[in-house]
Amino acid sequence: MPAKDKLHGAVREALIRDGWTITDDPLRLKVQGRQLYVDLGAERLLAAERDAVTIAVEVKSFLGPSDVRDLEEALGQFALYELVLREAEPQRTLFLAVPEKSWRTIFSDALGELVLRARAVRLVVIDPTTEVITRWIPSKPGAASSNGP
Repeated sequence: MPAKDKLHGAVREALIRDGWTITDDPLRLKVQGRQLYVDLGAERLLAAERDAVTIAVEVKSFLGPSDVRDLEEALGQFALYELVLREAEPQRTLFLAVPEKSWRTIFSDALGELVLRARAVRLVVIDPTTEVITRWIPSKPGAASSNGP
């Protein structure tokens, strides 16, 4: 099983504080005998619909020497997990959890804006100090608005 990202605990706690129930830590996926591990699986009940919204969350701290290289690796992993989830658990929506600092640097510059505009990734942004979700990009799963929580 792969090592947990440094931000893992803060993301887990932030999801719980936001009303999510952690269902898998990690979420195990199999493709013809190969094992893949998405960092977290979670669900949230929608009271009005009596239905559950389920997500998978891959956690990335972006602590490497190059945030562009970290972005390349995160996008590749995100794309692979999304393909597998479409087959194995199509009801789950995949998100990439990143710290607020990465949101302000790589995701708020021209390269990050290009990635987000192309909808190549969905983000859940975490303040690791307070263990609080600061934004969902493009929107919080199950929310009526497309602007976040």
